[in-house]
Amino acid sequence: MAGGSDRTDRSGGAETPEWDGVGLPPAARERLEGVQRSGTWSSALSTGAFAAVRSVGFDPVGQVMGSAVYQIWNVYDCRYSGADLLNRGAPAQTVLYGVEGYDAARRTALERLTSECAALGGDGVVAAELTVAPFPTDPGYLEFKVIGTAVRARGPVRPKRPFTCHLDGQGFAKLVSNGWVPVELLVGMARAVTHDTFLTNVQSSSWSNAEVDGWSQLVQSARGSSRRRLAQLVRSRGGDGVILASGSLVVREAACWRVPDQRDHVADSTMIGTSVAAFRSSPAEPSTLAVLPLGRHADRLRARLAAVESSPYGDPLERTRLVRELSDLGEQG
Repeated sequence: MAGGSDRTDRSGGAETPEWDGVGLPPAARERLEGVQRSGTWSSALSTGAFAAVRSVGFDPVGQVMGSAVYQIWNVYDCRYSGADLLNRGAPAQTVLYGVEGYDAARRTALERLTSECAALGGDGVVAAELTVAPFPTDPGYLEFKVIGTAVRARGPVRPKRPFTCHLDGQGFAKLVSNGWVPVELLVGMARAVTHDTFLTNVQSSSWSNAEVDGWSQLVQSARGSSRRRLAQLVRSRGGDGVILASGSLVVREAACWRVPDQRDHVADSTMIGTSVAAFRSSPAEPSTLAVLPLGRHADRLRARLAAVESSPYGDPLERTRLVRELSDLGEQG
């Protein structure tokens, strides 16, 4: 039944709402309500990561996740414009295919992750880990799952929508301290296919060291296209750049359905990264304090103060504490 209507639990228990696919799934909503009732939070952050997140004005509010199972069609065709399946003298050409299904699945999983983050009052998610794996009962379906720790800024500024990033606590703290904020965890994917021609077969079976031109073109096209796709996503989401988390290339051989007893090679390239944006156009001016240089400790305090003053998430209480500590050091000097 659609529209969030109620249904009776078959075990005879209380009635539970049937999910219409909008908003948080019932199981996730129930889990978050339990967290809020308990007044406690959980995270996968290490002690060092926890301390680093707090050092830049954020507090963990809970572990969050999002998942979606999608049917992904592994469709390709080696009969593309300019291709010659019977070519005997030139390297095979490569054609690129879009993988919109992967992007839709990623967005769905991330939207559920950010919905959980918002439900806990978080401003973003750090240490977000995205995994893609075959569904246990049917390898034709893939589960996209992302899990991380929701954090909330102590300052009064709230982002328009929660950010997501793969960076751990220390990486996140370094990013914010240097004038950057994470925007979104992104995935650039591309598929390329090449038909094994007569030349490919000769080069791949040679007894001497020789490049296999068709296969070189295959992997170069797949990797290049996934990089371009990632760059397009960064620009469309308002990012200034991207910090790569991982990259992979999977190449498989398949029977060519157009030419009996001939083979194709298919390459899938995946690049995962976090888009970032600068929150200041120039370095912040150092605070004018009537103190003499006081060694490395004072230098670190001044650097921390500059980062707090320039950050959109800067904590006023943290700024007051740093100014007071620097002032105390000046009196001692």
